[in-house]
Amino acid sequence: MSLPIRRIAHLDMDAFYASVELLRYPELRGLPVVIGGRAIHQPTLQEDGSRSFVKLRDYVGRGVITTSTYEARALGVFSAMGTMKAAKLAPDAILLPVDFDSYRRYSKLFKAAVATIAPVIEDRGIDEIYIDLTEVPGETVELAQRIKDAVRDATGLSCSIGISPNKLLSKICSELDKPNGLTVLSMADVPTRIWPMPARKINGIGPKASAKLAALGINTIGELAQTEPAFLQEHFGLSYAVWLHAASNGLDERPVVTDQETKSISRETTFERDLDAKRDRAILSEIFTDLCTRLASDLKRKGYVSGTIGIKLRFDDFKIVTRDQTLTIPTADPVAIRRAAGECLRRAPLERKLRLLGVRASGLSDPKDVNEQEQVQQQLL
Repeated sequence: MSLPIRRIAHLDMDAFYASVELLRYPELRGLPVVIGGRAIHQPTLQEDGSRSFVKLRDYVGRGVITTSTYEARALGVFSAMGTMKAAKLAPDAILLPVDFDSYRRYSKLFKAAVATIAPVIEDRGIDEIYIDLTEVPGETVELAQRIKDAVRDATGLSCSIGISPNKLLSKICSELDKPNGLTVLSMADVPTRIWPMPARKINGIGPKASAKLAALGINTIGELAQTEPAFLQEHFGLSYAVWLHAASNGLDERPVVTDQETKSISRETTFERDLDAKRDRAILSEIFTDLCTRLASDLKRKGYVSGTIGIKLRFDDFKIVTRDQTLTIPTADPVAIRRAAGECLRRAPLERKLRLLGVRASGLSDPKDVNEQEQVQQQLL
């Protein structure tokens, strides 16, 4: 008896942080809005009841954009961009401070709404999930629309859904019709819908790999699929070549994972451009502190403390370096995490430009267990 064809969905909330802010400030709909300000950039209420908003042109400092509305993206403003650079591109864009408590609240709401229809969910972050619809009754498009409607009813927000036989293709097709998209893809559609797309559209092919492929005369996913694996191995190594060949042909057997034990929690960001550790020190420092703060928030939200803090660096030559530091006392404190991560950074080579920066918490435990251990140690002293 043959197994049923898998139906895997990738659900991605549309401009999530910005969309949550537009619920709060509906008068900003249709305008370029940037999220990434500080508390001082809160809107002020005027005597006539209207709000006065800070313009991006008025920003002073070395902050980093967290996200932006589609209108701001059309002007070239994207996440992880330096705020001063963004101000040059879109000086009249509205600047709002981040509010992670609100974003986490809406994240829980949309995931709970999806679970009422399709409970097999893999959480991929605050604004995206994979859903296994294989055993869920209903026609695919109708089922996807039910999920989209449930998300909107629960949050007032729109999402985009891509459905295919696997996670890789669903990730691609959830981006095809944003915002508020619904795209269904079969393996038979790969040559016509996927192969004409640029190779960089495959999640896992970054700017450097894309540029290297282009230098080899490989620009589209279709051209990559038709390239001999031996040729790819010569230029990319065995493991990455095998993955490139499979991915370009739309093959991906990864399951939707729902119940794996949390062994570590991490936060990382890929920069819009490669950053130099010395020349871009202020920007990197702000990003680094923000990652540590978010990691601490994740730990507290999930009820963990961490005994080991680590960093991950990806350089412009795609080499990855990691460093770890074991703590005397497990923590979820952002200051302690930033201090430990900083110690790790000081032990890392920083001669090349950085493409990615990440912070990881491992050795996770329950704060109650740590407190009990400390009490025992005190009694033995």
